[in-house]
Amino acid sequence: RDSVASRGLGDVYKRQDFKESGIEAHSIMILRQGKVAFETWADPYSPDMPHAMYSVSKSFTSAAVGFAVSEGLITLDTRLIDIFPECRKDEPDANLEMLSVHHLLSMQSGKSVSVFTDKGKNQWIKDFFDAPWKFKPGDSWEYISENQYMLCALLTRVTGMSVIEYLTPRLFEPLGIDIPFWEHDTDGIEAGGWGLFLKTEDLAKFTLCYQQKGMFNGEQIIPRDWVHKSQKVQADNSMINKTPDSQSGYGYCFWRCAGLNGYRADGMFSQFGIVAKDYDACFILTAGEIDEQKTRDCIWRHFPKCLIEPDSEPTPEEKPALAALDDDLPEMQRSLLEDWVHGKMMKFPKNMVLATAGFPVSMLPIPVVYMSGDRAGGITDVVFEFFEDTCTMSWSEGDEHNKIVCGMDGKPRRSPMTLAGMPFTANATAAWTSQNELTLHVRPIEAVCQRIIKFVFDDDEVTYYPSSKQPITSLAEYLKKDVDVFFPPFAPVQKLGTIAFEQAHRVIDVAHKGKFVEEEKED
Repeated sequence: RDSVASRGLGDVYKRQDFKESGIEAHSIMILRQGKVAFETWADPYSPDMPHAMYSVSKSFTSAAVGFAVSEGLITLDTRLIDIFPECRKDEPDANLEMLSVHHLLSMQSGKSVSVFTDKGKNQWIKDFFDAPWKFKPGDSWEYISENQYMLCALLTRVTGMSVIEYLTPRLFEPLGIDIPFWEHDTDGIEAGGWGLFLKTEDLAKFTLCYQQKGMFNGEQIIPRDWVHKSQKVQADNSMINKTPDSQSGYGYCFWRCAGLNGYRADGMFSQFGIVAKDYDACFILTAGEIDEQKTRDCIWRHFPKCLIEPDSEPTPEEKPALAALDDDLPEMQRSLLEDWVHGKMMKFPKNMVLATAGFPVSMLPIPVVYMSGDRAGGITDVVFEFFEDTCTMSWSEGDEHNKIVCGMDGKPRRSPMTLAGMPFTANATAAWTSQNELTLHVRPIEAVCQRIIKFVFDDDEVTYYPSSKQPITSLAEYLKKDVDVFFPPFAPVQKLGTIAFEQAHRVIDVAHKGKFVEEEKED
């Protein structure tokens, strides 16, 4: 018998919610009493495709720490400096001597690592130890993703293996999760606080395991005591954050929820694995909405109210499915320029402003490629080839070269591509929007945003105009509300930071001018 009311689910889509609120939901899964009660995906997202998890990754790092604690490799009181004694400074540092695993897990380390730190320099451990102290460990709370990177670095050192390798027999295999991709530095240490890619069902299994106090298929997988500690409030974040579900307490890489008696794994752009403790239920969402509280408010309007008790009759309505995303360009008249453009290479010089700022334009919209040790960005060496119903685009970014197929008949085509060292699947269409303007819509399915690029041809010159969905303007508008997170707490600096966010699109979404060149032939 169903344990979800169809009418309640219909409200999510038919009234004021996901679609009409402008929330781009990619997948939803509801579990009740240990079973899947409802699931749906928005094309091109699908059950078999991994999805960027962003900070949901932190909860998996926490699980890895829990295993290490249960196996006696570390304790919550283990001091970071005891694992990395070579990072002691010449001058005594009382804060560093007390910084523990507990502080890192609960975001109470006191280290203030800038989000603008250049990950491409591959000195992530040094950057953490060199970062200034904002407060003494344990005295306050600040959401710093590098805390979880340092936990991964610590685990790698004490176990002698990567966190993926460590978790495989302990978590992934028991839960039936294929070994996932996890972004890492060039030494192979997982990012910890971000960078994990999972299928919706994988996140559902992980969330269900926590909801069942670490049990899965009748076996204790995650230590029961660790599950309790992880979801319990370990730090008071009520004075730091500005939205209800971000003020209700922080555990060991899990957030307590204001909307119900429960907790969640939570990632940027609204990736959620929510445990509803009073209802024997879990709510799983992958999405592309930067305003996470808006998404959570939508969820609370209907969950857990959409759940029904076992002795109730489900409503007879057909359960709604997520509609396909409005990604694809329609079939349009072809251009007379195709024969002239076909096979010719276009070079675009490096935009020094963007390169210096660390935000060169990539086929992957921000922020995926900028928190990586192997950064992408700097599109050049572009070549188009045209065929009956498709065209191909090849291009270079850094030391990576890709070639994707774009449908020109209104139907997207899928192609593998690798950027920032990460595997993606491009879902792409292209169309001539005028005789000299070729527009591409490219969505890396494992990510959350769509890249839109318009190429304008004028004799031997070509200009491309990048944009994205969600647009840079909406991302910047949201992020500027937390300008104090990104810039030092001095009024003049934060004022400049606010202006920077407001003007970000004028810097990032700028025209890039290039020229056709003779392709260099190999000897």
